[in-house]
Amino acid sequence: MAPMTWTVTPEPFDSPAAVALWRAYYTEVSDRYYLRHENRRTAPEELEREIARADWSELTPPSGRLLVARFAGDAAGTAGVRLLDPATAELKRVFVRPSLRGRGGAQLLVAAAENAARALGATRMILDTRHDLTEARALYTRLGYTETPPHNDDRYAEHWFTKNL
Repeated sequence: MAPMTWTVTPEPFDSPAAVALWRAYYTEVSDRYYLRHENRRTAPEELEREIARADWSELTPPSGRLLVARFAGDAAGTAGVRLLDPATAELKRVFVRPSLRGRGGAQLLVAAAENAARALGATRMILDTRHDLTEARALYTRLGYTETPPHNDDRYAEHWFTKNL
């Protein structure tokens, strides 16, 4: 039996574990969005369209990384990092499966993403998130991120954060 511990390692964005975690991530954030705005869950065809449209190739070396967290050996979460310019990295899609939240995985993923950003040469990490993702906003604040004015015009972004690395 695998020990009940977390590991975080780089992985190709299209690995089976990453693809399964992307699907879980999109399902959750999409359902939250539609429940908030339209009082319904995501229709299967909407989910499939969004998953097919997503391009995660930017999370590959030399200017990006995808990190996969495993708990007791099972794929449990992801975080992505991509360089926007030589000094600025963007944190993307931090996600931990709901059944494993509260066990430190998100904090480990963000720390690993910050280390990956430093290794890419970044001195600052930025991110955006939605208002209804309250757990994410609390995590980023707890980890030293400061809310800032908007740095992009993403239609789903409602809060923007930065942290000097």
